[in-house]
Amino acid sequence: MGVERSVRALSTEQGAHTHYKRSLGTVALTAVGLGSIIGSGWLFGAERAAALAGPAAILAWVIGAVVALTIALTYSELGSMFPKAGGMVRYGQYSHGSLAGYLAAWANWIAIVSVIPGEATASVQYMSSWDFGWAKELYDGKELTGTGVALASVLLVFYFFLNWFAITLFAKTNTAITVFKVVVPALTAGALLLSHFDTGNVTDNGGFTPNGWSSVFTAVAVSGIVWAYNGFQSPLNMAGEARNPGKSLPKAVISSILIALVIYVALQIAFLTAVPAADLADGGWSGLSYNSPLADLSLAWGLNWLALLLYADAFVSPSGTGMIYAATTSRMIQGVQENGHLPGIFGKVDAKTGIPRPALLLNLVIAFAFLAVFRGWGSLAEIVSVATVISYITGPVAVMSLRRLSPDLPRPVKLRAMPIIAPVAMVFGSLVLYWARWPLTGKVIFIMAIGLPVWAWYELRKPWAELRPHLAAGAWMVAYLLVMAGVSWAGGEEFGGRGYLPEGWDILVVAAIGLAFYFWGVRSSWRNPTLLEAERELADAAAEEAAEADGADDDLDKTPVRV
Repeated sequence: MGVERSVRALSTEQGAHTHYKRSLGTVALTAVGLGSIIGSGWLFGAERAAALAGPAAILAWVIGAVVALTIALTYSELGSMFPKAGGMVRYGQYSHGSLAGYLAAWANWIAIVSVIPGEATASVQYMSSWDFGWAKELYDGKELTGTGVALASVLLVFYFFLNWFAITLFAKTNTAITVFKVVVPALTAGALLLSHFDTGNVTDNGGFTPNGWSSVFTAVAVSGIVWAYNGFQSPLNMAGEARNPGKSLPKAVISSILIALVIYVALQIAFLTAVPAADLADGGWSGLSYNSPLADLSLAWGLNWLALLLYADAFVSPSGTGMIYAATTSRMIQGVQENGHLPGIFGKVDAKTGIPRPALLLNLVIAFAFLAVFRGWGSLAEIVSVATVISYITGPVAVMSLRRLSPDLPRPVKLRAMPIIAPVAMVFGSLVLYWARWPLTGKVIFIMAIGLPVWAWYELRKPWAELRPHLAAGAWMVAYLLVMAGVSWAGGEEFGGRGYLPEGWDILVVAAIGLAFYFWGVRSSWRNPTLLEAERELADAAAEEAAEADGADDDLDKTPVRV
């Protein structure tokens, strides 16, 4: 009875997503994904990855792409099954109920909403290299000044208003911006490679791995690489506006990651070989401290035209990504509200424009708060990266849980290898979380705990018989975060731990933990009220489509035939 009552309550709250306009095709969704991926990561990621891993940063980008692609495959199946706005915050709720669903949604939202001020910060940080007195005062070498924060705030308002009016305006604007964002990085890589290609940078200054292989893995986690690839989920969050989600979503997700990989590797190679030998003479790769890395190298080799283009693109690329994330996070907020963890106003979608305007306003306020606390791109990149990894772990568990719970649900995307891909994705996600280094892992896991009072406000008032299965099904995720925090603290010194786990063995321990919690998570899933409601909505939609098809056939039968 409790489940049926909850389903009826959910059905009265849901349905606002039907106001979305299904106007985005494969090209537009690929542009959304690629536009999210190519933001500020390419402007700063090459330098930060090289500072950590030296020339082996090239491999860090490849590893990051493999991790992102593996996890993205699990989410592609989920996104095609449930083509609703804010998809990434819903899947954990479908498979495990409110506790695990809320934790996954909270981690995902923190990871995405903090990108918006991060992109604004990146634009202003690049502007600080302009040859104007006022521009020099925007950034002090570590973080934005008061003037820089004010200018970044103006950019946040700009992103907000671009999303306020209509999804068609967003799609047209974003596709044009994405073309520019792809051309400029490709042109930058080519120009730097042609202007100066010093292979001695790769062999000297400590060799290919000057800081050891552990630094390569840490670079994947905290240098902005995870941040950069995280954009693959934006098409999934826009699933409610996809014309043919079963075909367009997986194509958009996979294509955007692979295109970005080629661009990022080319940029990393160009950066490594273009750094003047004098800049590496003192502190090696870890001593690099460019304010505007690629623009500074362009000026160093007399490519003034490229520097000007980069200064312009440093405004366009992050702004384009900030605009996309302002759109996708608003859909996420609407999804969290439909999960039952925010006031009803945040689930409202303007019927005329298809825009969730109250959710846009909430994200703008939160973006301002992040900008006030984290004023540097690097500090935001670390928080975003680790929160992103935590949000990733629910995808592999949810996709196989739903195959167990709802085997007959239509799956436009269904990979035969998913029983292998899903646990591998869980292991990859766990390793990246461990590579992020203690105490950063502990800090972000603590941020996850900060969101629990919101969940408690909505859930603890429910009868125990109704609440208990949600707690039981979500216990695996709470335990996972606590265990991973403990392993990170006790792990190898090369990853910031106390050194209780020997090098090499710590990787095996983390992989085993990932697999153990994967199987626990799949086994603890249950047919909760949100899943039952989603199944009902899908069945109703299929019935409506069948009725419309029958009606069209009847009309054809009644059409007179003239001889």
